[in-house]
Amino acid sequence: MILGIADSLNGVPIRLTDERWEHILDRKPNMASFIETILDAIEDPEYILRGHKGRLIAVTHLGGRSYLNVVYRELSQTDGFIITARIEPELHRSKIIWRRDN
Repeated sequence: MILGIADSLNGVPIRLTDERWEHILDRKPNMASFIETILDAIEDPEYILRGHKGRLIAVTHLGGRSYLNVVYRELSQTDGFIITARIEPELHRSKIIWRRDN
């Protein structure tokens, strides 16, 4: 079941499935209130980071030393999915491939 879809910067619809949401919550129960924030990070990230094996990471600064990292994959121009999400204490600047101009 699809819980939500957000369009990436490349215009690719990125799915958040119930299986992936359960994966996120199993590892990080504190993320339960972040479902909309995760989808918003895909649609309007502050940064895109290079991930492993073709993955992308949408990053939104939550304040202080908290950065929401949403790992996703674009399979084609019409399909992609969220792999996981986590909060990191710092921005991995060496992996930045796109930055929103403020």
